[in-house]
Amino acid sequence: MSIYWILVVLFFLAAQTGLWKIFEKAGRPGWYALVPILNIIHWLKIIQKPLWWAIFILVPIINVFTLLLMVVETLKCFRKNGFFAQALGVCFPFAYLFYLGFVTKEVYTHPEKLPKIVKPGWREWADALVFAVVAATFIRTFMLEAYTIPTPSMEGSLLVGDYLFVSKICYGPRVPMTPISFPFAHHTLPLTNHTKAYLDWIQLDYFRFPGLRTIQNNDVVVFNNPDGDTVALQRQNESYYALIRELGRQQVWENYDIVGRPVDKRENYIKRAVGIAGDTLQIINGLIYINGQLLPNPQGVRYNYRVVTDGSPLSPRVFERTQVTNFWQMAADTYIVEMSEGVAEEFRRLSNVAEVEKMVKPAGWFEPYIFPHNPAFPWNEDNFGPILIPGKGQTIALSIENLPLFERIIRVYEGNHLEVRNGVIFINGQPADSYTFRMDYFWMLGDNRHNSADSRFWGFVPHDHIVGRAIFVWLSLDNQKPFPRNIRFNKTFRTIE
Repeated sequence: MSIYWILVVLFFLAAQTGLWKIFEKAGRPGWYALVPILNIIHWLKIIQKPLWWAIFILVPIINVFTLLLMVVETLKCFRKNGFFAQALGVCFPFAYLFYLGFVTKEVYTHPEKLPKIVKPGWREWADALVFAVVAATFIRTFMLEAYTIPTPSMEGSLLVGDYLFVSKICYGPRVPMTPISFPFAHHTLPLTNHTKAYLDWIQLDYFRFPGLRTIQNNDVVVFNNPDGDTVALQRQNESYYALIRELGRQQVWENYDIVGRPVDKRENYIKRAVGIAGDTLQIINGLIYINGQLLPNPQGVRYNYRVVTDGSPLSPRVFERTQVTNFWQMAADTYIVEMSEGVAEEFRRLSNVAEVEKMVKPAGWFEPYIFPHNPAFPWNEDNFGPILIPGKGQTIALSIENLPLFERIIRVYEGNHLEVRNGVIFINGQPADSYTFRMDYFWMLGDNRHNSADSRFWGFVPHDHIVGRAIFVWLSLDNQKPFPRNIRFNKTFRTIE
C-alpha cells in the first residue's frame, strides 16, 4: 500500500476515533461518530449550531469550509480560543480532534456555558485569513482550480481571456510533489520575475488518488508542460530545448539564467488529448487518425487557409461578421486566414473570392523543430507519424531506429540511465532490446492547429504531469476592449467540450 493511502487511513481513523471520544465527553454515545449523517447531526448539536448546516456537507467545495468551521467551533467548546490553537486546528484537524478526544485534561463545555470572548479586530482578520487560506488551498490542490487562457492555441474552443474552472477530482487529485510553496502562487512570487515561489529541497513521490474517470480522446486537459523542466528565465515563453537546438548549449548557458523546475511547478498548458495511452496516432493532411480510424474534429477547430480574391480586397465587415481575428494580407489578392472549416465555407460563398484552400505541408517535408527532431522521421505539423503512445505496463521492442521516439521517456520521465555503446542500447548498465513503460502517456494538441505549441513539438505528456480536466468557463473577457464592453456574454457560463 502506498504511503499516501496509509496516511489517508491514519488521518481518517484519527478523526473518527477522536470524534468518538469527543461525543462521549459531550454526553452522547461515541458510536454515533461512525454513522454517516447521524454523526453530523449530533456534532452540530454538540457545538450548538443549526441542523440545516448539514445541507452544506452535501455541497462540494462548500462542505470543506463547513467541516473546518465545525472543527473551530469544537475547539471553542474545549476553550481553545487562542489564535495559534485554532490555526493548528484548521491546518491539522485530524490530529487536533484526536488530541481533544483522548487527552483527559481537555474537558468539553457546552456552548451555552462558555464565557463570552471578545476578540480584537486584528484577531478577527487573522482568524478569517488563516481559515480562508487553508480551505482555499485544500480546494485548489485537490478539488477545483481557476485558470485563465493566455494564448490562442485553443481558439475555436477556448478564447484568450476565458476564465475557467479545472476539475482535479475528474482524473484524480494529485498530491503536491513540491509541498512547501507560497499560497496561490505557481512557480514565481507575485511582482517578481525570477524569485521562486517554492522550496524544492523537499520533493515527494508522485501519487494520484482515484478519479471519477480516465482521460478519453478529445478531452480538454490542463497539464504541466513536459518541455518546461528547464527554463531560460529571460526567455521563459520559449522552449529551452528549442533554444539549445537553435543557438547551441554554450551560448544559451552563457547568456541566460538557467533554472530547473519540479514537475508540479512547470508552466500549466491546456490542450486536447487527441491520443491516449495505448493508441497509435497518425496525422495525415492535418486530420488525426487513431488506430487507423479518423478522429472527428471538435466543432470550431482552426487551420490556416489561403484565400485568393478576384483582385479586390476583402471587406473588414467580413472578418467582423465571421469573428475572424487573425489574418495576414500577403498580396493585393491573397490572404492567410486562421479559421474553422465552417467559416471557410462562408468565405467560399463571397462573390469576390476565387479560392479558399487549407494550407497543408506535404508528407515527407521534414521540419527539424517537430518531434523527435530527427531527419530519420521526416514529419511536420500536418503529416506526422504513425507513432505509438505508450501505456503503463506496455512493452515495446527497442532499437537504435525507434530510440529517438522513446529516449526522453526512458531517460527523463522514468528516470533511467540510458546510453548507446557500439550500436547497443544500455539501460541502467544492462543491454536492452525491449522496454516496459511505468506510466501512461498522452498526445496533446491545440484546437488552433497551425498556431499551437503542443505534442508535435515536444512529444509525449506523462501521466504525472496531468493537472485536471477543463470543465466550465465562468467568465470571458475581450482584452482589446474597455470594461464593461469587454465582457463576452455569449461566451460566459458555458461548458467545455
